[in-house]
Amino acid sequence: MPNAEGQGKANSGVYLQSRYEIQVLDSYGKTKPDAGDCGAYYGMAAPAVNAARPPEHWQSYDIIFHAARFDAQGNVIARPRITVFWNGVLIHDNYEIPHPNGGGFDYDEKTPGPLLLQDHGCPVRYRNIWVRLLDAPK
Repeated sequence: MPNAEGQGKANSGVYLQSRYEIQVLDSYGKTKPDAGDCGAYYGMAAPAVNAARPPEHWQSYDIIFHAARFDAQGNVIARPRITVFWNGVLIHDNYEIPHPNGGGFDYDEKTPGPLLLQDHGCPVRYRNIWVRLLDAPK
């Protein structure tokens, strides 16, 4: 959708545990990304830089996600964290997620959740999705 504008340009998202969204959007050429642009932790944290490739080119995302941790009484002992590489460029470095963002579902952070790919009716395709479980932090 190279001729569309703003949120109408290939708008999508990757939801971790169905509640934490990394924005997918055509932000090519934008010089000062904000918390609604591609690579943002949507609505809360802008990517460090805009690493977008031109419209209609494949983008790549490497997302390292650590879920929230809780003690035996259900108290939070560690907030969830993400590190994101977009097209090989570090855009979030161990960012502590303050809370789930809007648009997801199942906001009970104590339960695991699925990886979701958002659809806003924009023609976006995904391929080569890999999920690998990491050892829990000690």
